[in-house]
Amino acid sequence: MPKFVISRRKFLTSASLGVSGIMLSGCDAFDSQLGVGDGLRSFLEGANGLTWRAQRLLAGDSLAPEFTEADIRQPQRPNGVTAPDDDVYKGLLANNFADWRLEVSGLVEKPLTLTREQLMNMPSRTQITRHDCVEGWSCIAKWTGTPLSLVLDQAVVKPQARYVMFRCLDTIDRSLSGDIKYYGSIDLIDARHPQTILAYGLNGKPLPVENGAPLRVRVERQIGYKMPKYLRKIELVDSFAAIGGGRGGYWEDNGYDWYGGI
Repeated sequence: MPKFVISRRKFLTSASLGVSGIMLSGCDAFDSQLGVGDGLRSFLEGANGLTWRAQRLLAGDSLAPEFTEADIRQPQRPNGVTAPDDDVYKGLLANNFADWRLEVSGLVEKPLTLTREQLMNMPSRTQITRHDCVEGWSCIAKWTGTPLSLVLDQAVVKPQARYVMFRCLDTIDRSLSGDIKYYGSIDLIDARHPQTILAYGLNGKPLPVENGAPLRVRVERQIGYKMPKYLRKIELVDSFAAIGGGRGGYWEDNGYDWYGGI
């Protein structure tokens, strides 16, 4: 068996219905020293697919639990990148995101470029839900935003589209080959779920920088790393094989479960 350099990275296992796959604890990627071979990688991917199908069968169209304001007992805990130092992001922040635009492209009939004000003028949804992090903590907060389904309807998704890719402004990884901006994906079923929103408000106030301003994704039936922050672009695709490492997201390309359901 390969030996792992663990430091604070530990494997978590989940033992319900075929498991949630084997995930890394915390929000750190596999090191090159980990020596994860093709056999283990294939096992992880097989477990991920089984988990996705099992959770789809069990969850159906159900809603994630929602709470009351009395259940909000602390501010939403920030995690991962909390103050992007990218020049483009800092320039947008300096002007209170007046120049920020959300692009919607890919397999759509009508590509969109939306301001934050345009999104805020669309019908909104407010929900008090629990954020579950892969690190093991949870936090209840009130989120307000535009249902993603409304944006997809406005863009008119083409029939061959299967996934929604999210492209972000924050750099998650810096290397000699260049900076890697955060990216992630969900399928169209979760994209059209009524609790999947593009959130611009948190606990009755504008979304703070540390929690993903100007816009972040909320996918309430999935774990925290499936909810990208600092959103800049939505791309409809039929496959993510040619994107990054081909597994649908930054953390997924580094060993995490793609579906990430809870």
